[in-house]
Amino acid sequence: MPPTAEDPLPTQTRARADSRTRPGGDTQPTARTTAWWGTPGARTALCAAIVAALCGCLLLTLRRGGDLGHTGGLFGWYALCWTLFAAAVVTARRVPARRLLPLIAAGALAVAATGLVAPPRTSDDSYRYAWDGRVQAAGISPYRYTPADPALGALRDPWLFPTGTDCRAWNLHPAPGGICTRINRPTVPTIYPPVAEGWFAAVQAAAPAGARHKAVQAGGALTALATTGVLLAVLRRRAGRERQWQAALWAWCPAVPLEAVNNAHIDALGALLTAAGLGLATAPARRRNRAAAGALLGAATAVKLLPGLAVPGLLSGVLRPHTPRAGRRGAVLAAATAVVVFALAYLPYAASDGTAVLGYLPGYLHEEGYDDGQLHRFSLLRLVLPDTLAQGAAVLAVAAACGWVLRHGDPARPWRGALLVTGTALLVLTPGYPWYALLIVVLVALDGRWEWLGVPLAGTAVYLADGNPAVQTGAYAAALAAVLAAALLPAARSATERTGSGR
Repeated sequence: MPPTAEDPLPTQTRARADSRTRPGGDTQPTARTTAWWGTPGARTALCAAIVAALCGCLLLTLRRGGDLGHTGGLFGWYALCWTLFAAAVVTARRVPARRLLPLIAAGALAVAATGLVAPPRTSDDSYRYAWDGRVQAAGISPYRYTPADPALGALRDPWLFPTGTDCRAWNLHPAPGGICTRINRPTVPTIYPPVAEGWFAAVQAAAPAGARHKAVQAGGALTALATTGVLLAVLRRRAGRERQWQAALWAWCPAVPLEAVNNAHIDALGALLTAAGLGLATAPARRRNRAAAGALLGAATAVKLLPGLAVPGLLSGVLRPHTPRAGRRGAVLAAATAVVVFALAYLPYAASDGTAVLGYLPGYLHEEGYDDGQLHRFSLLRLVLPDTLAQGAAVLAVAAACGWVLRHGDPARPWRGALLVTGTALLVLTPGYPWYALLIVVLVALDGRWEWLGVPLAGTAVYLADGNPAVQTGAYAAALAAVLAAALLPAARSATERTGSGR
């Protein structure tokens, strides 16, 4: 899946005959654009109004839309939120550059704040985060005991281990010994890598007494806002104010308040570190910048393993002929540093807990259908291949994407290669969790490749449909179709134009 043109959204360019660009980035409308878009102030007001409507929709979604136990109404609310998001981004592209920066910042703050208005609605993972933080605060390794282990009985409280309930709600789980807990999979150890565990411990240390779920949600909000800041800084350094609108693809995306803030998924921290690392990789070519970029990618991978798919982006173009030797060395240094930092993050826990540091990861892969014993992922590959070949084909597809990035990738845009590899992996794996695709959202914001947003939409649909196989196949097929259309249509249009001009 080769990348498309630099500016893929089908909007007017600055060179169109019906508009002129003033110094400072403002677009001066003629009669034609004035009739449709109005004055710069009107366009700014329209965009702000759409963002306000998006915030209202998110508030209603979280307060009245339902939860994981009652998902029927969530489909409509989510669809409306995503529609408003698309309208807001399209309108933002016509807002004068000098007005857009404060609009993106204010919108990011308002959108993230909506995630704080209710307890987690569609995931109970954050309760494990709070528990792991509490365990570490007591000086105990989170990989050593399960939440149901009697050895940790003194750390239980009525919030995470409620009593006097039938334990039947969607976010309550029975455990041996008559225990009821909000922590999912209470009889298995934690699955989260060491940097994630460090974040849980930091949130626990900073949280005031009685903060409960608000502590992890506030951490998610701060992470989301910091990511917006990183995006704005990277985009401004790379292209001035011309492409700062791309930060809105993260800042206003409904997946951010719903998954990064309300459900407080740790994937948001991985997205932040990934964006910072890839942005630093394009800073002036100094060894310390390359090493720091790799260190950030290694730390991101030690938050959640998925950001490891972005590491090939650091190696964009290293196999291209005539690549400068210094550039090749810098790319290899960055990738090697990522591997070293990832390994070092595990070292203290491995020294004390041995193989227990893997936590529940092997069991999780089996439970989620990624191995031969219980295969129910790879839905697109299984349409055309026997189940026994699906895993191997998935590995080959991701390897092919990596090879393309190393041979043809643009080292000035490492996020483009990272997006191609990560997006390919999620399309072949077809996961049922929308928060996995927070990494896709931040890479889309860096690159402007909006068509890849079909991947988080597909994950959301599968999750709300409780993994329905037909929904899984259909949603990811639609996401793949959007990516292929965006890649192939410009090439077909260019061929048609060349044919016409040759007559």
